[in-house]
Amino acid sequence: MAKVPSAAVAAAGLVGGYATARYTKKRELGGAVLAVAGAAAATQWRARAGGKAAGALTAAYVAAFGASHPLAKKIGAWPSVFAVTGAVALASWAVADRHG
Repeated sequence: MAKVPSAAVAAAGLVGGYATARYTKKRELGGAVLAVAGAAAATQWRARAGGKAAGALTAAYVAAFGASHPLAKKIGAWPSVFAVTGAVALASWAVADRHG
C-alpha cells in the first residue's frame, strides 16, 4: 500500500475543514474534518519523526488554523487558508516526509 504523505493529510485537514464549514454552513462539521485529519497527521508525525516533532507539528497545525482567521481579514479567506496550509505542509514534509 502506498504511503500517504503526512503533509497531504495535514493540508487536506486545513483546506477540507474550511471548505466543509463554508459550504455546509456548519462550523462544527468543518471542525470535525479539521480534528480527524489533524489526529491522523499527528499519528503519522509520531511514527515517522518521534514525539517531540509530532508535538511541534501538531502545535503548528493548530496555530495555523488560529492564524488563518486574522490573516483572512487582510488577504481574504481562501488565500489565508492556502497560505497557512502551505506553511504547515512544508513543515510536515521537511520534518516527517522528506526521507520517506
